[in-house]
Amino acid sequence: MFPECLKRLFSRSQKVKGRVVLMRKNVLDFNNLTSVVGIVGTSKSLIGSAVDGVTSLMGKSVCIQLISATKADANGNGIVGKKAYLEGIIASIPTLGAGQSAFNINFKWDSDMGIPGAFIITNHMNVEFFLVSLTLEDIPNQGTMHFVCNSWVYNYEDYKQNRIFFVNETYVPSETPGPLVTYREAELQALRGNGTGKRKEWDRVYDYDVYNDLGNPDSGENFARPVLGGSLTHPYPRRGRTGRKPTKKDSKSEKPGHVYVPRDEIFGHLKSSDFLSYGIKSLSRSFLPAIKSIFDLKFTPNEFGSFEEVRELCEGGIKLPTDILSKISPLPVLKEIFRTDGEDNLLKFSIPHLIQVNKSAWMTDDEFAREMIAGVNPCVIRLLQEFPPQSKLDPSVYGDQTSKLTEEHLKINLEGLTVDKAMMNIYAIEGQRLFILDHHDVFMPFLTRLNESKSTKAYATRTILFLKDDGTLKPLAIELSLPHSGGQHLGADSKVILPANQGVESTIWLLAKAYVVVNDSCYHQLISHWLNTHAVIEPFVIATNRNLSVLHPVYKLLFPHYRDTMNINALARQSLINADGIIEQSFLGGKYSMEISSEAYKAWVFPDQALPADLIKRGMATEDSSCPNGLRLVIEDYPYAVDGLEIWDAIKTWVQEYVSLYYATDDAVKKDSELQAWWKEVVEKGHGDLKDKPWWPKMQTLQELIQSCSTIIWIASALHAAVNFGQYPYGGFILNRPTLSRRLIPEKGTPEYDEMVKSHQKAYLKTITPKFQTLVNLSVIEILSRHASDEIYLGQRDNSPNWTSNSRAIEAFKKFGKKLAEIETKISERNNDPNLRNRTGPAKLPYTVLLPTSKPGLTFRGIPNSISI
Repeated sequence: MFPECLKRLFSRSQKVKGRVVLMRKNVLDFNNLTSVVGIVGTSKSLIGSAVDGVTSLMGKSVCIQLISATKADANGNGIVGKKAYLEGIIASIPTLGAGQSAFNINFKWDSDMGIPGAFIITNHMNVEFFLVSLTLEDIPNQGTMHFVCNSWVYNYEDYKQNRIFFVNETYVPSETPGPLVTYREAELQALRGNGTGKRKEWDRVYDYDVYNDLGNPDSGENFARPVLGGSLTHPYPRRGRTGRKPTKKDSKSEKPGHVYVPRDEIFGHLKSSDFLSYGIKSLSRSFLPAIKSIFDLKFTPNEFGSFEEVRELCEGGIKLPTDILSKISPLPVLKEIFRTDGEDNLLKFSIPHLIQVNKSAWMTDDEFAREMIAGVNPCVIRLLQEFPPQSKLDPSVYGDQTSKLTEEHLKINLEGLTVDKAMMNIYAIEGQRLFILDHHDVFMPFLTRLNESKSTKAYATRTILFLKDDGTLKPLAIELSLPHSGGQHLGADSKVILPANQGVESTIWLLAKAYVVVNDSCYHQLISHWLNTHAVIEPFVIATNRNLSVLHPVYKLLFPHYRDTMNINALARQSLINADGIIEQSFLGGKYSMEISSEAYKAWVFPDQALPADLIKRGMATEDSSCPNGLRLVIEDYPYAVDGLEIWDAIKTWVQEYVSLYYATDDAVKKDSELQAWWKEVVEKGHGDLKDKPWWPKMQTLQELIQSCSTIIWIASALHAAVNFGQYPYGGFILNRPTLSRRLIPEKGTPEYDEMVKSHQKAYLKTITPKFQTLVNLSVIEILSRHASDEIYLGQRDNSPNWTSNSRAIEAFKKFGKKLAEIETKISERNNDPNLRNRTGPAKLPYTVLLPTSKPGLTFRGIPNSISI
């Protein structure tokens, strides 16, 4: 039933006043809006130029018709009111966001037409605008009604159906007011499309496709890449369908070029993630080619000469020829990220947080180990539960891949314990002292192909660590493995490297740690960061828009956590993860990078993405109801887990309180037609290659709905923040996070070995990422690690508090925000506790990445609602 209080509002014929808020079209237009002209831009053929004076909202260019939610026409649909047109621009209103302007509008609305619940908007101009909201004002005894829109509106001829927006009420399908039912269903059908044709800029269609646009076989064999998704060999989450034509040489691959994204996925806010995404485009199309020319023309050596030279890159900059600098400086987007010094011809980077206090702490074993639980990739380390470590690779293909590590390798640094005692009783926390960072099975299948390249030489690695009495970790041994020289079917050739602090052995140990970090950097970028957040969330974005109406409570819950994700993912397919893109150029995986992530997807399990389940699966925690979060951590001072569990609990509590407002029983979940269609499509289409896995929730209970929504929000917000915003603070210093290894450990009797004896710095620098690839890497991760000025963080909402009319939902959300503020205070207190040594480590770098809020820029903190960069 529509609220009785609203029915009484329209007891007589009256004129209803309204206010419409619009936003300018061009995201990079920095001119202040002073008129309608500034908002609408120009015709399609003259984008960016001044609008002709004839094209004005002062006439009858944009009209709105209210739709009744309580009175139906002869067909049972809500009565449509008379057309009303936007009037003059309202003077400056402080509450409006950047680039927004408001217009008056007056509606004729008779009492027998009932209560408005939706409206149709018709744009008669040749230009689009971003419709932010409609507010009906001065309604007797009520005040206002809000319609939150946040959508681009094009010329009416571009649409097959009317553009319809709904009031900020919330209804499960069965409770939708009868006159709005047809409108609700029609809007969802428009968003689904018909699955055919090439998508146009103004389309709003959400549909699925495989990753068939990463390569460009028409440009040559080296640019061909396998299709990911739709096969047992290369399974993958689905991405948004564009409908582009196939390439000439491979009918299964899609032609590169402009990537369609549903129009409302591109917000276009001033200095939003779109602004930063333009930075990535500028990098790939202008900046990197200019930088590469420096090395092609041998303006500078491709090798760093010393550790000091690497530090100077971070602290002082790199000297460039004047003509190269002039090509970079005019790029307005890059000025937001790089600083150039015209007098000294220097291109400057930000100083990475890691070396702001201590320039050499990165070399210590303590910092090497600490970053596995408090670094940029803290979600891979696991408890060692079998010794020697076993492999899950198929022995018929890869032979025996069992580790060659023995107790003799470990006992020298076990502080008097045996391996058995350090592992004893896996159910007793106090007996669990051994851990492993295992990058063996991920890389071993690709090593033969990777090492065929002249520029890449890598190992598969296993690192064993010991939990000391002071709560910190120390590495005990590193196993470096290669495919057997007689063929990979014969197993692995392995060597074990032990810690050393002097002589050539210390250099070999330093190199061994570098190989581990190279593996970890690649794993982080391809799996922890790209696959496990960006790629796996996109199917949820698509399915939600196709199946859950904007009136649906779960849509309102999840929508903020999808903002700009499809947009940034499309950009990544163009410039980051594409053939010969930035990732292939600067990370170990090279041309096999996305295949590596596809192999990892085979083991992806949705329920295990929830932080508690992930920690338990990795053996890093056990269930214990006496603990604050219901889990007892094996490593009590595990910054990612400690902070993350508090964030997780806050998310789940909020979700439970919100969802319970709309679903009182399991039966209510089962009977929600939109909800069931949504989940069915997530499983069977969005993640279709894994649809037969038994672990998928059946979405038959309230708890399944709460857990699933909590997991989606965790992935899109806190998990992404944890693996994203520390990239530059840790990886901006390439000595600490090398992304490539170019040669194996030199053998005795070779000139390379003799050089290694003489200089650990030269040996290290000739092994890790060279100068050009370092510049590529630093340029990208500095962009990816930044927050936009209009970022919306966890516990905040756009259009707050008008996103819903449900006062109890608003109060629950306020409670969520207050809880996050409390968590932020507690994290800061922990970082100042000297007894928690893993919080800062030798580098004196506090673990701040899960502090919920942040200012714009490179802050090393902040949890945005969504994966927007």
